[in-house]
Amino acid sequence: MRTKVAIIGAGPAGLMLGHLLGREGIDSLILERQSPGYVLQRIRAGVLEQGTVDLLRDSGAGARMLAEGLPHTGIELSFDGDTHRIDLAALTGRSVMVYGQTEVTRDLMALRAQSGAATVYEAADVALHDVGGAPRVTYVKDGRTHELACDFIAGCDGFHGVSRASIPPSALTVFERVYPFGWLGVLVDKPPVADELIYAHHARGFALCSMRSATRSRYYLQCRIEESVEAWPDDRFYAELRRRLSPAAAAALQQGVSIEKSVAPLRSVVVEPLRFGRLFLAGDAAHIVPPTGAKGLNLAMSDVRCLFEAFADHYRGNSAAGIDHYSARVLRRIWKAERFSWWMTTLLHAFPESDGFSRRIQRADFDYLVSSQAAQTVLAENYTGLPIEG
Repeated sequence: MRTKVAIIGAGPAGLMLGHLLGREGIDSLILERQSPGYVLQRIRAGVLEQGTVDLLRDSGAGARMLAEGLPHTGIELSFDGDTHRIDLAALTGRSVMVYGQTEVTRDLMALRAQSGAATVYEAADVALHDVGGAPRVTYVKDGRTHELACDFIAGCDGFHGVSRASIPPSALTVFERVYPFGWLGVLVDKPPVADELIYAHHARGFALCSMRSATRSRYYLQCRIEESVEAWPDDRFYAELRRRLSPAAAAALQQGVSIEKSVAPLRSVVVEPLRFGRLFLAGDAAHIVPPTGAKGLNLAMSDVRCLFEAFADHYRGNSAAGIDHYSARVLRRIWKAERFSWWMTTLLHAFPESDGFSRRIQRADFDYLVSSQAAQTVLAENYTGLPIEG
């Protein structure tokens, strides 16, 4: 078999890249080691930047998002019960959309199926070969080994996927910061506490009130990384959540039976460079951000937009400029998003090593933010999404 672009991973990054390539008439084949059902079971991000909304809409993948998503023009920050609303729209002219990553994936899966483009699920033993010259991908499906020749390989299969692991360690630099806590997340079929997201700092730890729809809420608590979900029955979770919220938010919280509960670690990771020969990394294969800044899915979408433009330039105009500059171009935006996510995490979480001085600095940071339109504009610009350079 042969295709122009072999895409490893059928998450939103790989599916969006395949969708964009297909609209341009560029053949691609997507390989995914899991089943479609497994991919759709992943409970992930739910806040889309303005640029992600625009990309989905303009590419013809945003019809259901526009019909069912929840536009948000602001967010609420809370510090020890004191609250302040950041008016994203007034400060930047932009907003965000609450629409779950699972739903984005579902929509892109449907579009790819409609297009007739090839996706191989449950592809075992995927291996990349000769990525510096004439790249090939081998995999096993239904007990048979297949070989796929291609012009380029797009590694969209996550941080622990085969794509990044196929690059010699000596050719990569990995920058990493591991945070000394995790997020305990609960999904519940109850209306959200408020119409917009609430980010809360408390001496006992961070809390986030988010949502997936007008009737489904997603709540998070900062917890010790070694915590087990079994140690957090629903009654304990909601009691702790109320402690960390403002009195008004705590009073509005509707308790329900959790339909999903999990603990996720927090870390910041960036891999450099994002190109090795004819292999390109995008999405979680290239970077991880703590979820505080709502950047993971959005960075993946900006990565594949840039990668698509690079491939399109190659096939349309026989230009290598986009390909040659892909890594440097997207890394500039990645590092800015990493900085913002690190700052939000530092402002809003209780760190085990924090002393009185550190807590006062966090409070001063919040008070300055509340008093300064310029500081609020910086937050709003980053939260709604910085432009793609070049």
